[in-house]
Amino acid sequence: MKPILNDHEPRPATCTNADGSSPFLFICEHACNRIPESLDGLGLTHPDLNRHIAWDIGALAVARLLADRLDAALIFQNYSRLVIDCNRNLRAESLVPAVSDGTVIPGNQDLSQAAVADRIEAIWKPLQNEIMNHLDQRAADGRKTIIIPVHSFTPVLAGRERPWQVGLLFHHDPSLAAAFQMILADRDASLRIGMNQPYRVMDEEDQTIPVFGEQMGFRHVAVEIRQDLISDVAGREKWGRSLASACHTYLTQHKED
Repeated sequence: MKPILNDHEPRPATCTNADGSSPFLFICEHACNRIPESLDGLGLTHPDLNRHIAWDIGALAVARLLADRLDAALIFQNYSRLVIDCNRNLRAESLVPAVSDGTVIPGNQDLSQAAVADRIEAIWKPLQNEIMNHLDQRAADGRKTIIIPVHSFTPVLAGRERPWQVGLLFHHDPSLAAAFQMILADRDASLRIGMNQPYRVMDEEDQTIPVFGEQMGFRHVAVEIRQDLISDVAGREKWGRSLASACHTYLTQHKED
């Protein structure tokens, strides 16, 4: 069978600044809208591949700013979540979406188990291994770790407006989300913060928070930023500064933790 990735295509996962001094590890599972050449664009048009269905628009740019400002490590995925969603566990029905926000994904229709397994091996596992290896190395080095996945969300989904400017996601442990909510609200009382909005973390669906946060015992919160707020350079820089400042404040307030 033809391989999913050709030799000249990018590796599935990238880790930057692995030895950064910050305890924060930023993860961007939906960073890119790239489709492997072998999958012929999944049969989608160029405009569709630039929509939110293919990636978290602006998320990687904000994550890069955060990593740069805080001297933190960043791990991100180089292929679209339409190929396979690296923030879904292997049991999730949405692992390889056949339809996304009402758009049929032609290249994902009636896939065989072997075809899905090929995508798991080529795209999904390398990101999970990159994260796990990095966490293992941090533990071996005795480094403190706080995991923050960075995402973005569309202002309207299925005809429903999503009014929050930023969402803080958690599952069983709300402590870090609550701390960041307080820090952000103290700085801007008008900010509309969604706690577990517009999504909720679920064991049966999600991967990063349940596995790398909860099961491994690292502090964690997933950050979701509304896409219209980070659609240009100025917006991304504003949110990068704001969230980096919040991270710095958190560390200052929790020096003994």
